[in-house]
Amino acid sequence: IKPLEEVYPFVFLDAIHYKVKEDGKYISKAFYTVLGVRVDDKKEILGLYLNESEGAKFWLQVLTDLQNRGVQDILIASVDGLKGFPEAINSVFPNTEVQLCIVHQIRNSLRFIGSANQKQFAKELKLVYQAFTKEEAQIELDKLEERWGKKYPIVFTSWRNKWENLKYPEDIRKVIYTTNIIESVHRQFRNLTKTKGGFPNDNSLLKLLFMGIQNASKKWTMPVINWSLTISQLSIYFEGRLDKTLNL
Repeated sequence: IKPLEEVYPFVFLDAIHYKVKEDGKYISKAFYTVLGVRVDDKKEILGLYLNESEGAKFWLQVLTDLQNRGVQDILIASVDGLKGFPEAINSVFPNTEVQLCIVHQIRNSLRFIGSANQKQFAKELKLVYQAFTKEEAQIELDKLEERWGKKYPIVFTSWRNKWENLKYPEDIRKVIYTTNIIESVHRQFRNLTKTKGGFPNDNSLLKLLFMGIQNASKKWTMPVINWSLTISQLSIYFEGRLDKTLNL
């Protein structure tokens, strides 16, 4: 296993589920993908892990493994809304800011919206998460709640509860507001596994998914837009934490 970078500006963590045969019957297992964006804008898979369920306790083991392999600091971790996830990250990397994946948040919101209203609600919701400043976003969320809050209170409770995890200047936000990087890996996985109902053992699944990673990583040649601006914003936002890596 190769040693990892000491500092990663961004790390994306997500899981995808598969049926694997164990003791004669098929059980659902969570396959975890950890993807990092390095200071030089290169993307790399930091680890692949298989476990019986997706839970904060297992993520804790994953993060400890990353630490043991040389990672000393992660500036921003982008995750889905799994309960206990931020706490698991911060118990290993106390200074890491946890950013909830906006794509997951939007999807979860739209699940509670009546189908007749989904299109209009999604359009109005854009004004919240694409706002230039947090203050502007807050105003747009208030307006949205005024209009839809009585009908869909659960959606606004969710946004309010997670508000602290939805922030940052625009260029940083473009990188972290979605785990699309990791979603593209999972798309490769689904393409490879769509004809298979289940797998005879862990190894057969891991081999196939490793091939998926190889295919996905070939498409990672495109640089992140405005990366130099993003890195300079990060070095201001996270003062001192990139100095050594950037030779400042």
